[in-house]
Amino acid sequence: MRCIEEIQAWQKARELVREIYKTSQDGKLKRDFGLRDQLCRAAISSMSNIAEGFARKSDREFAHFLDIAKGSATEVQSLLYVASDVGYVTRDEFDRLYKLAAEAASLISGLISYLRRGQRT
Repeated sequence: MRCIEEIQAWQKARELVREIYKTSQDGKLKRDFGLRDQLCRAAISSMSNIAEGFARKSDREFAHFLDIAKGSATEVQSLLYVASDVGYVTRDEFDRLYKLAAEAASLISGLISYLRRGQRT
C-alpha cells in the first residue's frame, strides 16, 4: 500500500465516522453534547490512529496504533449501547452502526495479524 486511502480498515473507519456524524446530527442524541462528543471522538480516533500508524516506520509501531484504533471502534460499540439504552437511537440505527463498527474492528484486527507476522503492508 502506498497511501492511507488504499487501506480497507481506514476506508471502513472513515465510513463509520461519516455515519456516526450523520446520526448525531438529529434527534435526542444531538442535544446530549457529552455522549455525542464522545461517540464522535471515538470514531475519529479509530480512523486517525490507522493513519498515524501507517505513517510510522515499523510494522511494530503500526500494529500498536492499530491496537488503539481497534479499541476506539469497540468504544463506539459500547457508546452505542448507551445511546440505545436512553432512547437516543432506534434499534435499526443501533444495529447498522454497531455492525459498521464491528466491520472496522475486524478489518483492523486482520491488519494487526498481518503486521505481527512480520510483513509490511
